[in-house]
Amino acid sequence: MRIQGYSSLVVVAVMAMSCTNVGETSAPQLRSPVRTSYNTWVKYEPEGAVCSDGSQYKFFANFSRTSDNLLVSFEPGGACWDYESCTGGVRGAANPHGIPDTHMDVWRIHTPLFLRNSPDNPMPDWNQVFIPYCTGDIHSGNNVAVYDDPSGENPPLTYRHNGHANVQAVIDWIHENFPTIPRMFVTGCSAGGVGAEVNYYFLRTSLPQVEQGYLLDDSGPIFPDGGNSDLLHAKIRTSWNVDPILDLLPAGFDHEDFGSINTFIADLFPEDRMGITFFRRDYNFSLYSYERFYDHPPKEEIHRLFWEDTQSLTAQYDSRENLSYYIPYYREYNDSHCVTILGFGGTEIEESRVDAADYIRNLLDNNVPQQSYVESEQPTEDLPR
Repeated sequence: MRIQGYSSLVVVAVMAMSCTNVGETSAPQLRSPVRTSYNTWVKYEPEGAVCSDGSQYKFFANFSRTSDNLLVSFEPGGACWDYESCTGGVRGAANPHGIPDTHMDVWRIHTPLFLRNSPDNPMPDWNQVFIPYCTGDIHSGNNVAVYDDPSGENPPLTYRHNGHANVQAVIDWIHENFPTIPRMFVTGCSAGGVGAEVNYYFLRTSLPQVEQGYLLDDSGPIFPDGGNSDLLHAKIRTSWNVDPILDLLPAGFDHEDFGSINTFIADLFPEDRMGITFFRRDYNFSLYSYERFYDHPPKEEIHRLFWEDTQSLTAQYDSRENLSYYIPYYREYNDSHCVTILGFGGTEIEESRVDAADYIRNLLDNNVPQQSYVESEQPTEDLPR
């Protein structure tokens, strides 16, 4: 179902919200092991997992006293596939020099879904695992690449696109530390949104203890091939050496169409509920998708290409009952990129009386059909400055 409406900008104030512990009353009988700490972020360093520069990879977990359910969140942070982008010269990737021990000082408040006292959090007492990003490959690469400086002035750059192995190390840890997972919600924004989707198969098949799965790809749409994103897909396929990873997927995934991942996982896990959200006027992911492949077109042309691909994606999602989408028009923050960061202010589709928090609650409610929303053009928003 497609519902159109109107959204207005609301000042984001979630950064000031408290991250203190939730009241712990009437705790159920949990089946996961007893922890030494709760409601605080704990660092883990899986052996053999590395960042792009060869430094030790790290991830973080925050345990609940009251729930066996699990939120898995992938960090955003761009992508790279050549010398220029992997050295940060143009739209590079996050954390090229590794993950600091203090990483969660910032990331613990980047989304209401981590804030245990936030009224916008539909899963405040769930266990939380945060998967940082330092490999420039949307958490899915499988290559040690050597990129030459086109100017010849600097030595070649060795860049470890080790995303797939790093995520698998986290999955192995989850398997060992959560013997039962009644409900698992997998999400992330931007590169993390793509990472959540492309790794969903590996999470679900490697964690048989998960009884019910949910997926929300925030602002990392994997558009069907045959559209404007084909050039990007072809580039990353070689730079990140993803074919050996794709070969691990069973029949149902079309290796010639990256976008078939959407219906592939929906059909493979028909009882799971899966969704995507992004702004129509996203001017971040759209630039990554088209700018360098279409000779740096003007802003409105970028938006036109993005809207064409969006229509192909929503048609694909409409073909499955366990796929849905939430696509508001514009938010005057972060180039309308990432819906679930900081707060849900500005994500409203007012004529439908919903915002992104409502959409997530619907996604998590197994007793109601999934609903999709896309907002119509709002000519008074995103005006030239």
